[in-house]
Amino acid sequence: MIVFFFFYFYDEETDSTVQVPVENVEDFDEQDLEFFNDKVRKVWHKQQEEWYFSVVDVCQALTDSTDGRKYWNKLKQRLREEGNETVTNCHQLKIRAADGKMRLTDCASTEQLLRIIQSIPSKKAEPFKQWLAMVGKEHLDEMADPEKAMDRAVSYYKAKGYSDTWIAQRLRSIEIRKEMTDEWQRSGHVLYTF
Repeated sequence: MIVFFFFYFYDEETDSTVQVPVENVEDFDEQDLEFFNDKVRKVWHKQQEEWYFSVVDVCQALTDSTDGRKYWNKLKQRLREEGNETVTNCHQLKIRAADGKMRLTDCASTEQLLRIIQSIPSKKAEPFKQWLAMVGKEHLDEMADPEKAMDRAVSYYKAKGYSDTWIAQRLRSIEIRKEMTDEWQRSGHVLYTF
């Protein structure tokens, strides 16, 4: 067995974080593997089904601070004073520290992390802030004109290398599924979501 890299997996039921070897890198999205060039420790939260990132590592990577922990503590204090709930909602998860031991570390989901990054005054954080502003504007535009959302979906599928035929079939299957569930609801069938 050849192991390409490890990631950490947190299970809320057992309150444990374990290292998991990954043998087939092709199974993962390149963005997952390259987030901050592995300067940021991350853990997969089983129950939430999403990545959680070490906030201290993000602060260190975006500020070039000599002590990311001190920077995060000061930022936490400022955010609390502003009434920001993000700090309250951060989870402490066990992640391997530099000394090799598993230690509790403040971790944030992607949504929480993006909110924290908005509060970091740094040139390295600026591209994230610009991207957030762009995505926010796109979302508002799509709310005003839903057809733009469909156009964006088509462009994303094309960028991923899907053929025009596949894209057309995919969009049609989404529409058929929507029509079918709408009909079930009209006829009084109970729909189960998992």
